[in-house]
Amino acid sequence: MSMLSGKKVLLAISAGIAAYKTASLVRLFIKSGAEVKVIMTPASKDFITPLTLSTLSKNPVSSTFYDKEDENELWNNHVDLGLWADIMLVAPATANTLSKMANGTCDNLVLATYLSAKCPVYFAPAMDLDMYQHPSTKISLDTLQSFGNLLIPATSGELASGLVGEGRMAEPEDIVTFIEKDIHSKLRLRGKKILITAGPTYEAIDPVRFIGNHSSGKMGFEIAKSAANLGAEVVLISGPSSQQIQHSFIQRVNVTSAQEMFEAVHKEYQDVDIAILSAAVADYKPKNVASQKIKKKDTTLEIALEPTQDVLASLGKLKKQQFLVGFALETNNEIENAKGKLQRKNLDMIVLNSLQDKGAGFATNTNKVTIIDADLSETPFDLKSKSEVAKDIINHIIQKINA
Repeated sequence: MSMLSGKKVLLAISAGIAAYKTASLVRLFIKSGAEVKVIMTPASKDFITPLTLSTLSKNPVSSTFYDKEDENELWNNHVDLGLWADIMLVAPATANTLSKMANGTCDNLVLATYLSAKCPVYFAPAMDLDMYQHPSTKISLDTLQSFGNLLIPATSGELASGLVGEGRMAEPEDIVTFIEKDIHSKLRLRGKKILITAGPTYEAIDPVRFIGNHSSGKMGFEIAKSAANLGAEVVLISGPSSQQIQHSFIQRVNVTSAQEMFEAVHKEYQDVDIAILSAAVADYKPKNVASQKIKKKDTTLEIALEPTQDVLASLGKLKKQQFLVGFALETNNEIENAKGKLQRKNLDMIVLNSLQDKGAGFATNTNKVTIIDADLSETPFDLKSKSEVAKDIINHIIQKINA
């Protein structure tokens, strides 16, 4: 999955011949999973039509604050556009537009939106060789970067004038790659490897039946997604679950039983920085597994059980550099039981959720947790979606490892 997936990209187009490339640029952003809105300087419409860009982006394209010919036309709010965007890209950024951006000139919708933007602003210059090398352009480029804007350098090649040299706007593929790499370089978990377990385990009784639990795996999958979105390399070891996940930073390993979970976790554990064990691993398994389906009888069926290997406790004994996180699902004496588990299993942090809390627990889209740290301090959270809970958990871990 691209670093741009789920991002809101505002593409601002100024009046240069390179504007024709923005059709491909919009398509690449959409293909990367971004939502795209386009704004244009009035003169840029001479190079590419708003109809083309609105069709590709599936959003209206604006070039003025309002349509003077339509008295019912709503004002195109530059402040709303600036606040909406996660990323703003000015491409092509002509010498004229660069100068206005650098000096705070505000005479069209693009410039007003730029001055209102709260997100990172990237700009891709495009102009002729002599214009690009002019001292005033150099001043504009330096000034904009001093404001914190991000330059996507122009390349060398044949220019519209027929000259060959620097000033050609970067190709759409290179612009997207530049932005993706920049986003990735700033992610808080970049360079970290995280092991996450999710879902239930199934312990076979015979070839047909098993002992299991109601875990859906949603919480673990959301934690994996949250960690990967912050740049972590994630190994997600999941028991049987219908949850699906696609992310270039997530490697999914499927297991069925507690023993398979134990082996898969230990295979990865030595190389990880953080381990988050959210899977609901069975505490017991049948002592003897029938090789054939057990036939139904009128008499009582008794199944002898034996303990499974304790995955979390085994990792606590082996812990070196790893930050180890466990989960506790409790029905009574919740805080006391969770703190006991934290200490017995040598954890750095435990996430407590109670089946007594409405909306928490298995097979729901929400959860309510309390995080307990190694010093036994407690941080309670309100009922939230599991996606938001995952972010809370990951952010808490980041605070602890960076403390």
